[in-house]
Amino acid sequence: MNNWKIETNAVQAGWEPANGETRVVPICQSTTYRYDTAQAVADLFDLKAAGHMYSRISNPTVDVFEKKMAALEGGVAALATASGQTAIMISVANICSAGDHFLAASALYGGTVALFKNTLKKMGIEVTLVDPEAPLSELRKAVRPNTRCIFGETIANPGMDVLDFEKFAALAEEVGMPFIVDNTFATPYLCRPLEHGAHIVIHSATKYIDGHATSVGGVIVDGGKFNWKNGRYPEMTEPDESYHGLIYTETFGAAAYAVKAREQWIRDTGAYLSPMNAWLSNLGLETLHVRMDRHCENAQKMAKFLQSHEKVAWVNYPGLPSHKHYERAKKYLSGCSGVLTFGVKGGAAEGERVMDALKLAAIVVHVADVRTSVLHPASMTHRQLSEEELLAAGVTPDLIRLSVGIENIDDIIADFDQALAKV
Repeated sequence: MNNWKIETNAVQAGWEPANGETRVVPICQSTTYRYDTAQAVADLFDLKAAGHMYSRISNPTVDVFEKKMAALEGGVAALATASGQTAIMISVANICSAGDHFLAASALYGGTVALFKNTLKKMGIEVTLVDPEAPLSELRKAVRPNTRCIFGETIANPGMDVLDFEKFAALAEEVGMPFIVDNTFATPYLCRPLEHGAHIVIHSATKYIDGHATSVGGVIVDGGKFNWKNGRYPEMTEPDESYHGLIYTETFGAAAYAVKAREQWIRDTGAYLSPMNAWLSNLGLETLHVRMDRHCENAQKMAKFLQSHEKVAWVNYPGLPSHKHYERAKKYLSGCSGVLTFGVKGGAAEGERVMDALKLAAIVVHVADVRTSVLHPASMTHRQLSEEELLAAGVTPDLIRLSVGIENIDDIIADFDQALAKV
């Protein structure tokens, strides 16, 4: 690991071209790799040697992106997946089996709630969604003998809650379980969860990492500091018969979790990031710090504009002193990202009129790219949730999610000003 600052790592980490090699990371658009001997390939399949055997499991271009993400988050290894949802699913399933249980803060993205409460349930894995503002004493009561991990989002989508890292990290330490954090909205530029007690960090790379709405992807970063030998995780410390009795903690040390996720879950599901999408995501990372500074600056100005507008009922942005987690945001974040939520006076119907009247901002099922966009979560991304689940996730019927882009802020404000004038 080098000692470069995060901005330098965003540009330089992961790719060290040799003499005469391409300065820019090449796209290795190949499914297969040539070897000189049969034994060389056998060693790859037995995990005795490093290298690429098949692009369903690893690829040189994707490897560069993984190394850069590990460097940015301060982890020991990273695994790129086909989507953010895949990263979430594997991060839990890598250490949970049928009959197991885990905790998750209820302030989550709707797709994550659906994955946890429906799909993982079908796999025999049960989740308890806990109130993230509950005291530690209450959270302890949700822990069971078969609880395996704790999950939360740095900045909740779209509730905009800021996770209380200290409390959840304390619970994880107390019960001897890994603390998994979805850092999508914050990015490693604004927050590094591993420095605040998390053990595993995940991202939907589709959002700010790519940054341009071109490619779907996900990432799991292994912090390398969790004690898998505490007696609770035999899958990490006992022989894996699919690799002739290999033991992950003994063979791969600090990177055991990441290697197991790749060599079991990616091997068997094939849900790996494509070389082209890895190349685009890596390209996006090169300007992450520049973009995030502008996203944060624009979002702060937009939040203040909306807060002062006579036709806006409320604004929810951690960068505003009125936000319930304003002090917490200052503690854990170096910026509050480019997403905010607000409600129009008159409720959901008037909010829909505003959305329909926008000209610069577009209504899209996406968030966190360079273009300003809006979405109505209750009827779109979170529509599978019950009314109770919606409220637990911080989604009210009138909530509009605004992803502030990097356009000129005066143009963005003017667009919303003319749209609000329609109600």
